[in-house]
Amino acid sequence: MSGVGKGVTSASIGKILQSRGYKVTAIKIDPYVNVDAGTMNPTEHGEVFVTEDGDETDQDVGNYERFLNVDILRDNYMTTGRVYQSVICRERNLEYGGKCVEVVPHIPEEVIRRIKKAASKAKADITIIEVGGTVGEYQNILFLEAARLMHFEHPDDVAFVLVSYLPVPSTLGEMKTKPTQYAVQQVNAAGIQPDFIICRSIKQIDEPRRKKLSTFCNVVKENVISNPDVGSIYEIPLILEKERLSDKIIKKLKLKAKSKDLRQWQRMVAAIKKVKKTVKIGIVGKYFATGDFILPDAYISVIEALKHAAWINRVKVEIDWINSDAYEKDASLVKELKNYDGIVVPGGFGKRGIEGKILAIKYARENKLPFLGLCYGMQLATIEFARHVCRMEGANTTEIDPKTKYPVIHIMPDQAEKLAKKQYGNTMRLGAYPCVLTKNSISAKAYGTTRISERHRHRYEFNNDYRERLTKKGFVLAGLSPDKKLVEIVEVSNHPFFVGTQFHPELKSRPLNPHPLFKALVTAAVKNKK
Repeated sequence: MSGVGKGVTSASIGKILQSRGYKVTAIKIDPYVNVDAGTMNPTEHGEVFVTEDGDETDQDVGNYERFLNVDILRDNYMTTGRVYQSVICRERNLEYGGKCVEVVPHIPEEVIRRIKKAASKAKADITIIEVGGTVGEYQNILFLEAARLMHFEHPDDVAFVLVSYLPVPSTLGEMKTKPTQYAVQQVNAAGIQPDFIICRSIKQIDEPRRKKLSTFCNVVKENVISNPDVGSIYEIPLILEKERLSDKIIKKLKLKAKSKDLRQWQRMVAAIKKVKKTVKIGIVGKYFATGDFILPDAYISVIEALKHAAWINRVKVEIDWINSDAYEKDASLVKELKNYDGIVVPGGFGKRGIEGKILAIKYARENKLPFLGLCYGMQLATIEFARHVCRMEGANTTEIDPKTKYPVIHIMPDQAEKLAKKQYGNTMRLGAYPCVLTKNSISAKAYGTTRISERHRHRYEFNNDYRERLTKKGFVLAGLSPDKKLVEIVEVSNHPFFVGTQFHPELKSRPLNPHPLFKALVTAAVKNKK
């Protein structure tokens, strides 16, 4: 099933193999016809993770980066749309020499070509390839065919891992293996025999069920690996290693065994478990609801960045989802923010919920509540300050109100041209750009330097026509592009922590290396709690 944990499992397998001294990279295959994740609704698909080189990818690429502590680039992400686009382009360029180009074998061959290219560019010893979706889905079959062909050509170089969920119905209290048995039959029908089954469940798999899966799924019992629910996803590499999974994969791939070193990771997990104190952070957004359920995946990098920052501050972060729509319906509800130690207003697009976010930002500014605004959050902080401090009634972004009297946020010139041509896909300002920080600003103190590089994803920016008017009232332009044309970070003076970034700092946070701004936010939140 979807959401079973393939991404975290893939990242964890990569981590334990990395700990054995191998250079590891990871690739995500998405079955969508979308060319990239940039045009996918976050409520349906989860967050869009932006790479250093400006690709809009699936959130699992973020998991790979956080676990492996390496930058995963454009070549390591593919979709059905991207693969077909390449094949059609090559056919138009006569690169197939006049052959009849067919779905099979040319699509699987293009998948294999991309896998080999990514592995080669990363100079990887081992490449983890995650095929998105669930077994038996029609759209996955061509990727499974590519996997089958790779195994057929290089049987000693390819290992298959099936991640499957073993339900424990509450009315029965018994773990069921039949869904996994059927899943194995589905991949068998595609010509693939799993070498390992990773058993996801609420509890450890016991010996009778391990034996049953071995018998009915044609997998040796030792390769049926238990992966139960845990308090932190960062425990998973240690759980897999407890079952000696890296040894088993190394043996299957006929690689030379090397000594393992997970000490730093073990210390981190041990420290996480010891933490008792908490801080309460509210995330004010609108991409939460999916029917009657909450979808935290829409802001997964923000959540993980907060956790990383909390642990280094020796606290746990208690996160609440605050739907900004509610504040628009009843402005008095914003007073509930007094119950929080800090708030984050993350990125987003469109009109819905923004007035509620502006109310939350106003409360944070006036009540000295630690605040971090990300991308759209920074733009809304600018609008809030313009309206309520500089008395620019009706100040807005031209994204929402093209005729506003005070367009303090407006579209970047090159982006206006692209939108006029309806060029929406992969056309925003994307990827890593340098930034110069103002000395003695909150941000410069947090980073410990005045020169940084951060990842972006936006079309609109701070309108320079309003620089002087806002800064006179205490608005601080704490970070600019090297040519000083673009405002990258804003702050408010005489506030313990009020920072808005045009970029997305959450994308570069790692568990062993928390992002400086998130670390500073949590530090301020801890002080606020006291």
